[in-house]
Amino acid sequence: MNLILLNPTDFITEDQVRLSGRRFDHISTIHRAEPDSQLRVGLLNGKIGHGLITNMDPNFVELTVKLTQPPPEKLPVTLLLALPRPKMLKRVMQSVTSLGVKQIYLINTFRVEKSFWNSPLLQTDNLHEQLLLGLEQARDTILPEVHLRQRFKPFVEDELPDLCKGTNALVAHPTSGRIALPKAGQPTTLAIGPEGGFITYEVEKLETCGFTAFSFGERILRVETAVPAILSRLLPI
Repeated sequence: MNLILLNPTDFITEDQVRLSGRRFDHISTIHRAEPDSQLRVGLLNGKIGHGLITNMDPNFVELTVKLTQPPPEKLPVTLLLALPRPKMLKRVMQSVTSLGVKQIYLINTFRVEKSFWNSPLLQTDNLHEQLLLGLEQARDTILPEVHLRQRFKPFVEDELPDLCKGTNALVAHPTSGRIALPKAGQPTTLAIGPEGGFITYEVEKLETCGFTAFSFGERILRVETAVPAILSRLLPI
């Protein structure tokens, strides 16, 4: 936990917070903090700063906080991601959040198993937990928005044209003859398929919306590897 994330409900005065539960455990056992220790903190969807520990109790910790810095710039990417298998979803969501993506669309495709959509991990609270872990890792505070789209064709035909308008629209496709790398810093709509990739029909539907198919190279990567590898190319230097 590189950043202690605060919620508005944590404040007991204008500049004091009281933390218990997971964050308290982390502060006391991992940071091994003591009174007068200073920790990096940030208000969820707000600014970043420092917190000075003023009181350590067996069940909670109190800090005086000063929030002065803006969070890191977001990555100007809208990610369309075929819903990964549940075991992979946790890691992918944390990685995507750590890299600064703020708009995430989990979409259905032909190769996405129907059972994936019944996973408890897609419940709001469970997704929220993974996003928080990603923010804590990257010292960010701005929570991404996650959208679930279980019908591919209506999403691509009805929503996607407006969604990708004015952006560099790219679809990662292993068998594409065009080997290219996305350009960093440009507003981008990036589509990444499931294990095995998009089927031809899906690629053609995306191309109709203005997407350009590209290959990331000869190697076929797992989704959990491909997603951060491609997104890292879009990070501003």
